[in-house]
Amino acid sequence: MKFLLIMHMNPRVWDALTDEERSAVMEGHGPFLDGIKESGELLGTVALAGPEVSAVVRVQDGALSVSDGPYLESKEFLGGYYLVDVVNRERAHELAAMIPDARVDGLGVEVRPVVFAA
Repeated sequence: MKFLLIMHMNPRVWDALTDEERSAVMEGHGPFLDGIKESGELLGTVALAGPEVSAVVRVQDGALSVSDGPYLESKEFLGGYYLVDVVNRERAHELAAMIPDARVDGLGVEVRPVVFAA
């Protein structure tokens, strides 16, 4: 079963951490990544830049529009993800709990089943 382990970023929570706490989160991804590579459960992973450098593309009435953004009402944005292939939902939850972000108060890891992949 394929699952996306989604890490949301909340700048207010992140900025409240000490330098040591932020380093521990960032460095903690290395052993996690090594472990799921070794187990064969990793299909892919990405870390994303913040929304301040993204753009939104729209086509309305045939006209292309590109704007800075997105300007979200939410305090959180998609920071990255791991795409995994595991035996069941419980294993996906176990893996999500190993991601350092899951241990930061105010952050978390969303576990979402994949219904289509190409």
